[in-house]
Amino acid sequence: MLLHSRSKLCWQQSYKSGGQSLYTQTLGVGSDVVLVHGWGIHSGVWEGVAAGLLEHFRVTVVDLPGHGFSRFVRVNDNLKELCTSVAAVVPSPAAWIGWSLGGLIAQQIAITTPEKVTRLVLTNSTPCFVQRSGWQHAISLVTFRDFTEALYSDYYALLNRFIALEVCGSNNAITQLHYLRELMFQRGEPIFSALYNSLKILGGTDLRSEWPRIACPIMLIMGRRDRLVPASVGEVLLRKLSNIRLKVFEQAGHVPFLSNLPDFISELHAFLNE
Repeated sequence: MLLHSRSKLCWQQSYKSGGQSLYTQTLGVGSDVVLVHGWGIHSGVWEGVAAGLLEHFRVTVVDLPGHGFSRFVRVNDNLKELCTSVAAVVPSPAAWIGWSLGGLIAQQIAITTPEKVTRLVLTNSTPCFVQRSGWQHAISLVTFRDFTEALYSDYYALLNRFIALEVCGSNNAITQLHYLRELMFQRGEPIFSALYNSLKILGGTDLRSEWPRIACPIMLIMGRRDRLVPASVGEVLLRKLSNIRLKVFEQAGHVPFLSNLPDFISELHAFLNE
């Protein structure tokens, strides 16, 4: 289990979907914080972050459908339905911290049900993951299509390629790579259909026009060396809205909460305690 040091404070709840359950775990005392992981991994990736927060917050993690302990929960390619299933199993209202795909989910929930989100922390996430006309702060459409094709041709090779991209450029990249490889299948393999449908969500979603509807304070945490979500995303969004703050870790890639954990936790505490 992710959070094990204070199990007497821990409770779990589940979202029923076709007789199956969406896994969550909650630990700590205080105002609620929800952590949402990214594509191809599970909530165990948040262990260090959760441990750094639970002294002052009640922290909830969730395994997304098709991932981790929720791997047998079906997921389609509809972002709003995915958000409904996630929001149904976590405390509300809460501060939401979303990494990559998890950040896209957190954005959508903040847009459609603002009463559920008190603060929004987007870690290496973006309202639009793939380049479009007038939006070059993203991966190219060709690269994205290559990812989708590689998922069909060699599932395991793509997952290994993806985590290598996540740590690329970070301090202690090799250590992080080994950690993520070991972590990835600890709760079982992510389901192929979930990986495919989540990629469709990432490739087909553009929330830029909806961003003015996000009323809560927003913090963007980026890695300057991120190969998947350019740090320039944060710099562009910072100029567009007044309720945003930006932190860029200069020597981090896509996973700054691994490469820069102490400073990452400090940034979270400063923002969440305002």
